[in-house]
Amino acid sequence: MKLNALKRTLKLSNIMYLAVFAVFVVVFVSAQPSLGITAKELDASADAAMDRFNTHVKDAKEVVQRAEGLLILPNVKKGALIVGGEYGRGAMRIGGKTVDYYSMISGSVGFQIGGQAKDIVIAFMTKDALEKFRASKGWEAGVDGNVALVTLGAGESAISAMGNDPIVAFVFDVKGLIADISIRGAKFNKLDKSKLE
Repeated sequence: MKLNALKRTLKLSNIMYLAVFAVFVVVFVSAQPSLGITAKELDASADAAMDRFNTHVKDAKEVVQRAEGLLILPNVKKGALIVGGEYGRGAMRIGGKTVDYYSMISGSVGFQIGGQAKDIVIAFMTKDALEKFRASKGWEAGVDGNVALVTLGAGESAISAMGNDPIVAFVFDVKGLIADISIRGAKFNKLDKSKLE
């Protein structure tokens, strides 16, 4: 009896270790700058994400006008098998022009399985919030600054839903805004422009 229980425990722990290893390999490989993404490709992906943002958010243009800066993270990938990892790269735009590039990485543990891709647009509504983000080395959502996730009801205005929060995020996929998500704990790092081919 005890031997069978031990065998089941060992099998489950081996599966868990394999799952953790697989997720870390995916995140590590996708984090390598050697994958050859260029600044031009990041900008093109950010443009496409902004097109989707304008489609899914009724008053997106007003959000863009009011924001001091936007961090646009197109096609953020998430993979999970018990342990989850998420990674994406994007462009920081101020006044409609790209000024820097950033990566985002986060992890989670819990019952989860599968993969997903989504776009994230983070709007810095105050100059102070934007400056603190850009000056930091390894900014973490929920620690270095709170990020309010904007969710919209039918016909609701993004501007009214944002309230007076200094940093707001819109998370969406091809179908529209995603409400049941958090970016708390996500870490953001400035990318070295010279390593973007």
